[in-house]
Amino acid sequence: MKRISLNARAAVVSLLLLVCFLGVWELATSGPSVGASSAGMTAEEIEYLQMMGKDPGAEKTAGVPGPLAVAQASWVHLSDPFYDKGPNDKGIGIQLGHSLARVAAGYLLAMVVAIPLGFLIGMSPLMRKALDPFVQVLKPISPLAWMPLALYALKDSDVSGIFVIFICSIWPMLINTAFGVAAVKRDWLNVASTLEVNPLRKAFQVILPAAAPTILTGMRISMGIAWLVIVAAEMLVGGTGIGYFVWNEWNNLSLTNVIFAVLVIGVVGMLLDLMFAQLQKAVTYVE
Repeated sequence: MKRISLNARAAVVSLLLLVCFLGVWELATSGPSVGASSAGMTAEEIEYLQMMGKDPGAEKTAGVPGPLAVAQASWVHLSDPFYDKGPNDKGIGIQLGHSLARVAAGYLLAMVVAIPLGFLIGMSPLMRKALDPFVQVLKPISPLAWMPLALYALKDSDVSGIFVIFICSIWPMLINTAFGVAAVKRDWLNVASTLEVNPLRKAFQVILPAAAPTILTGMRISMGIAWLVIVAAEMLVGGTGIGYFVWNEWNNLSLTNVIFAVLVIGVVGMLLDLMFAQLQKAVTYVE
């Protein structure tokens, strides 16, 4: 009952904060309508202003769009998320699908490399000392710094985006896996040795369950970084994806759609994090 009460109070506080935020946003963005009169302008001048997004006959609201405008744009996008009207006009569902597919491919590749290598580093002090300089040199490099090299070497923007996700996802998983494996209690390993458990069985039945919460923590951090990086990478390489959608809408001077895309990025990131939080809770044990 106490837990339910705490959750209910937290939900009320969150709702109040949201209402306050929306109210401040609406007050900050509600300004006088501005417009330009077409009186005294030639046809060429009017056409030029229209091409620059400054229709002299239309009334426009100055500043950033308010929450009502964003809500209307969100309804338009969400009511038909999978439309496809050409290379530069695809629904938000299609753009999200491309981004998630790139993240999934790069992330799975990182898992295939990072988790076995983390086991090796965690179980072998020799390999830990030998590989540590390489990890410390490569880990701080910004993933986007690899993008020019990836584009030159791979000659494909989609594959380059997957490579960038791979290179940014591998380090948290690798380090947390190595730490979790190295931190397994010596008593458990001694019991396994006493029972003459073979190395493969010891890795899967003793070390992996004990290190699983730490490994999932690394995977959760990696997913957050991967989702952060794919948006920036897609802004650079273009084509498809939620990052490209943001950049394309900015080029179209549609701040309403930009804000909508930013909210979508945040919601999807939150859902991905919640998914890994549930997995982490499932493998966490009480000693």
